[in-house]
Amino acid sequence: MFKIRRAKEDEPTAPGQVKIKKRSKVAGVMITQYVEELPEGMTTPDFTRKPIALTIQEGKLAIFRAVVTGNPTPTVTWVRNDGEMDEERNITVFDETAGEYQLQMPDVAADQADTYKCFARNEYGKAVVTAALNIIEVGFKKSKAMQQSRTAVRETPKDFKKALKNKVDMEAKEDKKPEIDEKFWELLMSADKKDYETIYAQYGVTDYRGMLNKLSERKIEREQEQSKVVERLCNLKPIELKADGGAEFELEMSLKDPKSKIFLFKDGIMIPFDVDTDIKHGLKQVGKKFVFSINGVDADDAGLYQVEVDGVKIFSTDFKLPPVEFLVKIQDVKAEEREDAVFDCVLSQPLQKLKWMGKSNPLEQGEKYDITVSEDMLIHSLVVKDCLVLDKGIYAAVTGQASCNAWLIVEADNDPKTKGKKKARKTTRAGGGGEELLKIAEEQQAKNQIEREKLIAKARAEAAAAAEAAGAEAAGAEAEAKAKAEVAKAAKPKAKAATKTKKKTDKKAAAEDGAEKTEQEEDEEEEDEKEDVEGEAPAEVADTEEEEPAQEKRKRVREGPLVPDTVIDPGVYFTGGLSDVTAIIGTDAELVCRLSSEDCDGVWYKDGNEITATEDICIVKDGTYRKLIIKNCKEDDAGKYRCEADGRKTEAALSVEDPPRINPDDLTEFRKPVTVKVGKDGAFKMSFVGREPMKIQWYSEGEELFEDTHIRIEKSSSHSRLVLTRCQRKITGEIKIRIKNECGTIEATTQLVVLERPTPPLGPVDIIESSSTCIEFKWRTPKDNGGSPITDYILERQQLGRNSWKKLGKIGPEPKYRDADVDHGRKYCYHIRAETDEGISEMMETDDIQAGTKAYPGSPSQPKVESAFKDCINLVWSAPANTGGTNLLGYNVEKRKNGSNLWGHVNPPNEPIKKKKYAVKDVVEGFEYEFRVSAINISGAGEPSSPSEFVFARDPKKPPGKVIDLKVTDSTYSTLSLGWTKPTEEEGVQDEAKGYFVELRPAENLEWGRCNSNPIIMSSFTIIGLKSMAMYWVRVLATNDGGDGEPQELNNYIIAMPPPVRPQFTDKKMNTFMVMKAGNSARVNLNFQASPIPAIKWLKDGNPVGKHVTVSNTDTSSQMMIPAAERHDTGIYTIIVKNLVGQETSSVEIRVTDEPKPPGPVELEETVPGTVTVSWTPSPDEKKDDRLHYIVTKRDSVKHSWQTVADHLFNNKITVINIMPGRQYKFRVYTRNDMGLSKPSESTIWEVKRIKETFTLNLPATKNCSFETPPSFSVPLKMHKSPESYECYMSCAVTGNPKPHVTWYRNSISLNTNTNYYITNTCGVCSMVILKVGPKDTGDYAVIAENPLGRVDCSTKLVVED
Repeated sequence: MFKIRRAKEDEPTAPGQVKIKKRSKVAGVMITQYVEELPEGMTTPDFTRKPIALTIQEGKLAIFRAVVTGNPTPTVTWVRNDGEMDEERNITVFDETAGEYQLQMPDVAADQADTYKCFARNEYGKAVVTAALNIIEVGFKKSKAMQQSRTAVRETPKDFKKALKNKVDMEAKEDKKPEIDEKFWELLMSADKKDYETIYAQYGVTDYRGMLNKLSERKIEREQEQSKVVERLCNLKPIELKADGGAEFELEMSLKDPKSKIFLFKDGIMIPFDVDTDIKHGLKQVGKKFVFSINGVDADDAGLYQVEVDGVKIFSTDFKLPPVEFLVKIQDVKAEEREDAVFDCVLSQPLQKLKWMGKSNPLEQGEKYDITVSEDMLIHSLVVKDCLVLDKGIYAAVTGQASCNAWLIVEADNDPKTKGKKKARKTTRAGGGGEELLKIAEEQQAKNQIEREKLIAKARAEAAAAAEAAGAEAAGAEAEAKAKAEVAKAAKPKAKAATKTKKKTDKKAAAEDGAEKTEQEEDEEEEDEKEDVEGEAPAEVADTEEEEPAQEKRKRVREGPLVPDTVIDPGVYFTGGLSDVTAIIGTDAELVCRLSSEDCDGVWYKDGNEITATEDICIVKDGTYRKLIIKNCKEDDAGKYRCEADGRKTEAALSVEDPPRINPDDLTEFRKPVTVKVGKDGAFKMSFVGREPMKIQWYSEGEELFEDTHIRIEKSSSHSRLVLTRCQRKITGEIKIRIKNECGTIEATTQLVVLERPTPPLGPVDIIESSSTCIEFKWRTPKDNGGSPITDYILERQQLGRNSWKKLGKIGPEPKYRDADVDHGRKYCYHIRAETDEGISEMMETDDIQAGTKAYPGSPSQPKVESAFKDCINLVWSAPANTGGTNLLGYNVEKRKNGSNLWGHVNPPNEPIKKKKYAVKDVVEGFEYEFRVSAINISGAGEPSSPSEFVFARDPKKPPGKVIDLKVTDSTYSTLSLGWTKPTEEEGVQDEAKGYFVELRPAENLEWGRCNSNPIIMSSFTIIGLKSMAMYWVRVLATNDGGDGEPQELNNYIIAMPPPVRPQFTDKKMNTFMVMKAGNSARVNLNFQASPIPAIKWLKDGNPVGKHVTVSNTDTSSQMMIPAAERHDTGIYTIIVKNLVGQETSSVEIRVTDEPKPPGPVELEETVPGTVTVSWTPSPDEKKDDRLHYIVTKRDSVKHSWQTVADHLFNNKITVINIMPGRQYKFRVYTRNDMGLSKPSESTIWEVKRIKETFTLNLPATKNCSFETPPSFSVPLKMHKSPESYECYMSCAVTGNPKPHVTWYRNSISLNTNTNYYITNTCGVCSMVILKVGPKDTGDYAVIAENPLGRVDCSTKLVVED
């Protein structure tokens, strides 16, 4: 038994292990990793193919398939969600060829419906996936379950107390016997006795006697039901697989009501069938024999088939297919474009049809695919016709449980000559097994034939042995019965009553044991019962005889088979019966049957009357075949025919039909086309014979005709006539007659041709030549020639400017004309008419055509250098699109050296080049040339073409060598940059490269593709459009005029990704601390750069983040979001960005908190005078927030403002000093955290009473004080240099008491009265401003301050600069 684990239980984790959830590429797979980092080369288990949910019918084979990966190889186990798994009913298998782990459940039952889990484990982790199994109950089980549910209420016991008391005893006495499937009884009732033991073994039944007893009861019930709809039922043959790949079973029955409906069921589900045996399920009735057939047997056709008539079950048979395996599987095929590809496989058993799949889509026979099967149905082939590149993919052959697949690789045709053109289809084929497959198939067919012969020989030997044993047993039983009869006659008068009593006891015991009696014993019991009735004793005598001891019960031992078979010679019988025949009147009919012996004669009957051979009736005896041939059938020959031989008979019906028929001579005459002229009548007549009534229909071009003014239809029993009056040209076409009766349909067709004059010729005309001497043009033939060929075209011409038309006459039937009678420069207009035997058409007028205009040809195409040598250069070009309206006379070729401005003629001017190619031999070795071509017509030479590419006059070059130092210079997820060095030159070996091609090949593809269509000159290239993280092979090849060189590949494949970069964060300012309010969302965004794409992991305090945290990652950023943050989300969050190059981490502390709650009541206490101790109850948030602290403020009655006493308090008490007596104090305590302050908790008013004392002040004696001082300069004047015309400001500070008088001097001259100077004295600051300094202001300046106590002066110098 498997260990059962509930789905919600967590697996225990070993010490040191972790549980890291990972994503799988397959949806629905859960992966758990046990280690932080996987060792190099090791991987956790994963599913590349997971088991899918199944919905299957009861009794079928259910298979879950899974493919796992991992290093080391994982161990795979299966469990079910509810209940235990039985090893006998749940078989685990590993298919090494496909790498599949399978859970197989044969004959699946309803109790196995559940959810199943598949675990894959190794030492580094586990992977688990679930799949549901749904069981569909079919047929009788559904109805039985519904019936039990309806009757459950009625069967509820009335006395619940009594039921509860007897519950224990009832459970103890109850025998738990396994339920027997109804399918067992259905098969047993329709099987031969020789097959009973095989069916018993198949369903595990061991109680043979009990089963036979119940089988007899069920057969009686079934026969009673069948008697309501069937009069006779016999010759039941079970279903058999035929050599042609189909299967059939048959039975003979006579229906009471011929209109009764017959139904066919498979596994309890009704399936449609038809009398047409060519469809999937067919029914063929020959007399009273019914043959049911299955065409194209496949794996889904296995099951229990049942025949019902009006809802009554008549016959059941079980169809099982032999297991089919692939002896030779299909192989990979590599085909060229437009070639056919062939897939062949060989099966172990014949199969008419298997399922072909192409790129996961079913394939059918058609224009694209050809599906064939060999005669022995062992070799199956698929031909993919006309392979294109789009057909590349995986193709598979499926036979139900077995399958095989292979690749089809189509190589594209890269021939530049066929580029852009439709390529021709190839007649070759790629793939196919050939003679080896035929040899394997012949060997397998021989093995199958030997196995069949062994089975047939074994069955015959068993039948012969059973017949001998049955004969010996019958003889012994007969002798024993005679001896017992004599003894019984002697003892019967004395022991009749005792025997009677014993018989009753034995009968009761036999009924309980379910024992089976032989036919001989049943006859003896019947004889004894008759004698008891005839010689019945009085009651007193019977009572006395009852006291005598009963005879001891005889025990019987079964020898030989349970149901003995007796082989009886059946005599002559029909191995092949008659079949219904349908014949056409006047033809021969043949009825054929086959006997088992050649010696027996057959007697033929028609409608119950015996028939003998006559001129029209032949009776043929051909070996075992008996034939009845009726020549020249008439309607009287229809009826039921019967063939009898040795008491056996077979019959069939002959139907004689009389469909419409036409005499071949009349049909040949009718098919001849009917030709009439426009406006005339057309008539058609057809004679026929056939059974009436007949439906006659006439058609014109597929449209049925009905009588109207222009259509008359005559009909009779032997002919029909169609008359079309006033025929018009538009009704020309096919005329068809269709004759139909109940026996068939016949058709005949002919053609109607209505003649009329032609329609006008079609324009516009095409001008072939328009020169000074002639005009040549052509036109298109009329759209409708009127039913007659065109004999001539009639032309007339008018010169522009004239009113008259010149008749040119008839020119013949060719739509082309050359007019040589023209004047140079004149314009002409032409009228064209078509003529037939029926008349002349309307005219078609041309546009004006001018003769002799100077029309030069256009420029030819750019000449191309086909090849170059030291003494010759070969050129080719194309003709110009515009020839100037005339034929080209030739071409001129010119050449020019590189560096020169002069063009020189290559060919003589009077000898134009006729062809569109030329070999230029007038060249000098080593010089570089270019060429141009101009076209020449009758008007002269046209414009020259564009010059060709420069080409050296030298022998052809050698292809270049390999490029050097090919390397990857840069890469992204979608681009790849390459660089290389040009290849070296070696004279005579490899020449200089002129360009380069870059080729790319995905790792999963075998074909190289070019990234650039034209060669590049640069030694670097960037490939775009790559798939991210895909693997590619890259190579570069050089090219020149000599061809392409050898490619140079990179040493290893490349992956489409940027160069490896160690993860690093790109944010300039990374926040390391965040405060969030509880209930709000928290987001952390981090940008980084890394290559390849890193794995990102978020941790909280060193552990993986919770499930409520959402992480969103991109190639260059990651976001962690907590939708509704709570306090428990507080912590340090760390991101780990890791790839193959290295890893980088970053942490951010997130603190989730809320607005703080205020502290409790505040209490005040004085312990030391002049101080007060403030204490309070802690805030409710103190335990939740470790960063919460308190702030204490105070306010006194003097200052009336709040002052902070203490901050960052983490306790609940503080002593405040400097408490002044006599003042009133009030304290507030705040709670503070990262969100801010709480509301305050206030204390009561605190006051210390002040004790008043007498204040005494002794003042010292005062002295007189004089504040007068002489003048002095506290700030003297400074030296000044001022540019001319600028403003100059001088200042100084003077002190003194009384206030001194200040006078300004320049060169000893007072300035106080001079208006050119602005002088002020404010609070002792004396200043003078010279508004515009000039040369005259240069000199010595002085300030004199004087008061009654003294005089003081200060001087400076002013220098005026130019």
